[in-house]
Amino acid sequence: MSFPRYADYKDSGVEWLGEVPGHWTLTPIKALYRFVKRQDNVDAPVLSVYREYGVVQKSSRTDNNNKTPDDLSLYQTVLEGDLVVNKMKAWQGSLGISQFYGITSPDYAVFEKRHSEISGYLYNLLRSRAMPDVYRLISNGIRNEQWRLEPDKFLQIKIPLPPYIEQESITAFLDRETAKIDTLVAEQEKLIDLLKEKRQAVISHAVTKGLNPDAPMKDSGIEWLGEVPEHWEVVPVSYRYEVQLGKMLDSSKITGEHLRPYLRVFDVQWGKINIEDLPEMDFDEQDREKYRLFPGDLLVNEGGSYVGRSAVWLGDVEECYYQKALHRLRAQDSERDDSRFFFFVMENATRRGVFVAGGSQATIEHLTAEALRRYRFAFPPLDEQLSIVRALEQETIGIDALITEAQCAIDLLKERRSALISAAVTGKIDVRGVVEAEAAA
Repeated sequence: MSFPRYADYKDSGVEWLGEVPGHWTLTPIKALYRFVKRQDNVDAPVLSVYREYGVVQKSSRTDNNNKTPDDLSLYQTVLEGDLVVNKMKAWQGSLGISQFYGITSPDYAVFEKRHSEISGYLYNLLRSRAMPDVYRLISNGIRNEQWRLEPDKFLQIKIPLPPYIEQESITAFLDRETAKIDTLVAEQEKLIDLLKEKRQAVISHAVTKGLNPDAPMKDSGIEWLGEVPEHWEVVPVSYRYEVQLGKMLDSSKITGEHLRPYLRVFDVQWGKINIEDLPEMDFDEQDREKYRLFPGDLLVNEGGSYVGRSAVWLGDVEECYYQKALHRLRAQDSERDDSRFFFFVMENATRRGVFVAGGSQATIEHLTAEALRRYRFAFPPLDEQLSIVRALEQETIGIDALITEAQCAIDLLKERRSALISAAVTGKIDVRGVVEAEAAA
């Protein structure tokens, strides 16, 4: 759907903004907000600011890697309607108007509105995609991680301001249109969740029950694994695969005489391996014999929040190695095992939380080589492994294509949402007639 432009425009005099509707004014933020620093209630709910969500209440005093300190005496009081800015991440869009009463970090800047006639229009404008570049340009710093937006500079920013009634019309329009888009996004996200569940179910059944529904079954002796085909062998990983942890990176010992490319945890994603711009470190003759990768090797992430994430090395780089935090699994007998089958075994086990104590990712930091060697799985004969691999590759390719299609739809919808907000709050489209027609209907 296309929207009309305003009949009359004028030069705003602001480079990032360009032309604005002729009857709009250019107003510094300081005319609407004042910088405040209240510190009077450490017992209030803790608030934080995120690029995606604006101001939110923390679900606990520990939120991701951002732990709330025990001493909250320096935390600032935030009132409903206050504008809260993460001074270090404003350039990323981390700011918002609070809908909550609470306290927030002393590293944030809190602004109190000067009068009541401040609508949702301002929220949409300050968080629109045009603004982060504006914040970055007036921030102090020499690189992205250290940009700092000082309150006085933030208050000097000139913004376009329509009459209040028109602000309300723009807000109503955006509320309605973004709600429609958000509903479509939620539908696509639900579809992705269902597809992922289906993918997991298909893999789980194939690597634990096989492809023959009439095969006699036996108890595996492993609670999460349950019954497996009678002729499958249930043994520890060490009975079938060599497990070798990678080389520890020590930049102080790099001589430059034996530089070779190597893989990091970042490079090993589920089912795929990055081979672009690989770093290098020294691998002498002994290291090269110990850590060199060969096609068919299975790489498994050892630690962090990626425990168990795996991919098969296809040999896309002629000579490549891998660093510590990655395990290399190599079949002891290629006539007995195929690592592509064990990749699906690892995916099933990881998704089911087998490597996570008590089902909580926070309770395990490392999947050590010793621990991995002890885990027991069910191994069919090689010909059956290959049949399962072929079936799963065919099935998962189709599911993955549908997931990619749904994700592309989400990306397009989010781009549409962002573009619509930006166009409306900067006056590039006139939505007043649309709102009036909607009200009349």
